[in-house]
Amino acid sequence: MSNKIIPVIMSGGSGTRLWPLSTPAAPKQFHALATANSMIQETALRLVGAEYLAPVAICGRGHRDLVMSQLEAIGKSPQGVILEPFGRNTAAVAAMAALAGQEIDPESLVLLVPADHVITKPRAFHDAVMAASETARERIVTFGITPAHPETGFGYIERGEPLSEGIFEIKKFWEKPNLETATTYVEGGRHDWNAGIFLFSPQVMLEELSLYAPEVLAACVDAYKKAHRDGVIISLDEEAFGQVPSISVDYAVMENTSRSAVIPCDIGWADVGGFAELWRLGEKDDSANHVKGEAILIESQNCLIRNDGGPVVAVIGMSDVMVISTPAGILIAPLSRAQDVKKAAEAAKERRS
Repeated sequence: MSNKIIPVIMSGGSGTRLWPLSTPAAPKQFHALATANSMIQETALRLVGAEYLAPVAICGRGHRDLVMSQLEAIGKSPQGVILEPFGRNTAAVAAMAALAGQEIDPESLVLLVPADHVITKPRAFHDAVMAASETARERIVTFGITPAHPETGFGYIERGEPLSEGIFEIKKFWEKPNLETATTYVEGGRHDWNAGIFLFSPQVMLEELSLYAPEVLAACVDAYKKAHRDGVIISLDEEAFGQVPSISVDYAVMENTSRSAVIPCDIGWADVGGFAELWRLGEKDDSANHVKGEAILIESQNCLIRNDGGPVVAVIGMSDVMVISTPAGILIAPLSRAQDVKKAAEAAKERRS
């Protein structure tokens, strides 16, 4: 039996809460936000070692060149790039990952990972993957992030009975809670953040999709079989892919299957979903300002300043604000309103249309 793991990188996010840094043409995963490398590059770089085969990427058609160039730049050329003509949510992505895995090496495991997450403890993540690999031969394993604090912006996974040391059945998935409920989850010690990372045998995922989301699987199989292939590029058939229901893998499979498991882990995980998180993760000066690019700060504290190549940005006497200057636009707002940035992104999109 093969002990290899095929990393499949999901690169379909739009990152609207990081506008104007993140745009439809170049979403957040293609930007260097937390390190000197872009997020998709960091994702590929942490999946190295004798156990890992070359990665596969799943992305939109318009991002083909970005995916290829950024992965090639770090010596992680993909063995496959699956191009979606449009988004159809994560159940379709899981199906495509399983189909690609079955084609490449049906005895290998697929590690399905988002391209836009931060993991500051890659060794701990690798150890968790290795610890889960045997269970993943028979179950779809998801990685539960040990919560550092009550968080209302994430879904939670409630642990069930232990399957082996450190690995549990999944009792229930919970939607994003209010603060009181999130506090109860953290204090109880049986709930973990849902990071949307999965390890599975291609055959197991395909079997569970056939049971619980047969319409998704049938349309994905059709689109994959009819895909146009050019080297490593696999362009899914648009007409067939248009028949795929848009549903998440959590709703379609994970909340229904009896063949799931969760491995709680502390891997330094963060979902950089907005500028407040970017400020929290970033290096700061003595006044707790996180600055990237040409900027002048005078008597200002706790600010996030990002200047991507424009004229110098000057901030005087401000606290707890973000100023984002890019060729796509300029954003100025309190950091406390970071979750509302997508409203500006939507308004900007309407202006362009």
